[in-house]
Amino acid sequence: MMFKHEFARGLAALSAVFSAALGFAAPASATEDDFNIWLGQFATIDAAEDIYVRVEAQERFTNDADRLGQLLLRSLVAYRFDDKVNAGVGYAYVLTDPVGPVELNEHRLYQELNVRLIESDGITLDSRTRLEQRFFEERGGTGWRVRNMLQLRVPVTPRNRIVAYTEPFVDLNETSVQRGGLSVWRNFAGLSFPVAQGIDVVPGYLNQHVFRDGEDRSDHVANVNLFMAF
Repeated sequence: MMFKHEFARGLAALSAVFSAALGFAAPASATEDDFNIWLGQFATIDAAEDIYVRVEAQERFTNDADRLGQLLLRSLVAYRFDDKVNAGVGYAYVLTDPVGPVELNEHRLYQELNVRLIESDGITLDSRTRLEQRFFEERGGTGWRVRNMLQLRVPVTPRNRIVAYTEPFVDLNETSVQRGGLSVWRNFAGLSFPVAQGIDVVPGYLNQHVFRDGEDRSDHVANVNLFMAF
């Protein structure tokens, strides 16, 4: 009974966030749509009993998946306080190359807190909060941004799990790159496939709604991620 109550509460919270996301992602004004393909490779390595390192690369093909519009390389060193809470600091390099003359080289520092909210019978609900400091070689100023992801995993077979998450991005200040306030909202649903011990492939659909001063943009993304744990 306790599990049912906790799971129902967690699912209700996630559903409420998804509903809010859909409401924000469907404004009355016109929206520009784009089809993307995003690939991601993530490796988590235990460096010591309570310390782990995570490295990742993401390739994002934009403009109807016709070109590599963004490349992201990210690293993290984190400490496990217990089996439900860990926190760390990291660095990311992001090359953004949209259509047109503007290419941005971003150096990003961030702090990350991960909390497992629910874990029972293979079902998990996790919270990930990041505080980011964004520096651009081509622009001045430091952009501060916070983002929080709620991710739900539910087993559907002995080997496969449904994976769903929602993640709003909020700009804490205005710069030549950041508009301030709610800037991006991502929602994802997919299915995990274990391919070897500690290795999973998770394909799915991701919607990224980008809030802009003019016409918003909605990216419809075929997202395939590879997760490896060592």
